[in-house]
Amino acid sequence: MKKCFVIYNFQSGREKSNKYIDKVYETLEKYGYETTVIYTKYRHHAEDIVHEIDEADLVISAGGDGTFNEVMTGNLKRKEPLLVANLPLGTTNDVGHMYGYKRNMIKNLESLLSGSVQSVDVCTINDKIFTYVAGFGNFMNIAYDTPRYLKKKYGKLGYLIYGLKVVRGKLKLFDISYKIDGVECNGKYSFIFITNSNTVAGVKDIYKDIKLNDGKFEVVLCNLKSKRELIKSFGLLGIKHIDEIPGFTFYQTSKFEIMIDDIKATSWCLDGDKLESEEKRFNFEIKTGVKLLVPDKNKNILFVKGD
Repeated sequence: MKKCFVIYNFQSGREKSNKYIDKVYETLEKYGYETTVIYTKYRHHAEDIVHEIDEADLVISAGGDGTFNEVMTGNLKRKEPLLVANLPLGTTNDVGHMYGYKRNMIKNLESLLSGSVQSVDVCTINDKIFTYVAGFGNFMNIAYDTPRYLKKKYGKLGYLIYGLKVVRGKLKLFDISYKIDGVECNGKYSFIFITNSNTVAGVKDIYKDIKLNDGKFEVVLCNLKSKRELIKSFGLLGIKHIDEIPGFTFYQTSKFEIMIDDIKATSWCLDGDKLESEEKRFNFEIKTGVKLLVPDKNKNILFVKGD
């Protein structure tokens, strides 16, 4: 039989997904896998686990977006990376929604195991991996500062409840210089995010058309100065794509350099988790050809044909 490891963060999401574990074994056996489930015990444990696995035909990240980040990070540290997959159990699950997953864990697993292997792009910030989003500025701390009890009780609504409590007054503007495609620019921005995803912060189809294997990532800089302006602009999402909304500057590129000079410690949100750095200069690049098992549902939308 083929060998599968499931790296399981049972604390992700609103429900105790542990009750489905027997069904997980049964489903994987039905698809020809001998399965080992390993539960994560601490932050970055998933990274350590996948890095130390001897050999496997498939490694499944069963958790939230942060767990998947750890699995991908550990995998790409290996001399010979393994085939990995994402089975979403978290609260927001932007990556999972992008691939067409719903709420039923076992149906999602069956959809995954019936899917296909695709080559995907993986982004880096100063050589640190993120699988779908890196964000800096106003609101970005909500993803990692929202108390776990609010996420467990209210799901996605927990982020909004916490955000309304902590976000008051005017938006802080940051002096930012950046270089893209050889052109140097600067300005004052309230937040930025860099992504390789069509779903960000629970908002689907935020861009008109993106591919996960085109060798490019998306960059958005927001220069809106007030919460009123921001709410008005976000109200247009669903009617327009973000590159069509005033107040947002949009790029697609494979290399992006940014300098943030007006703060001592810079905190980024990487796939929902906090990255704090004393550095002022950040380089974004892309790794291509990373193998990932994905459901076929949105394959034609997300990938360049023929890859």
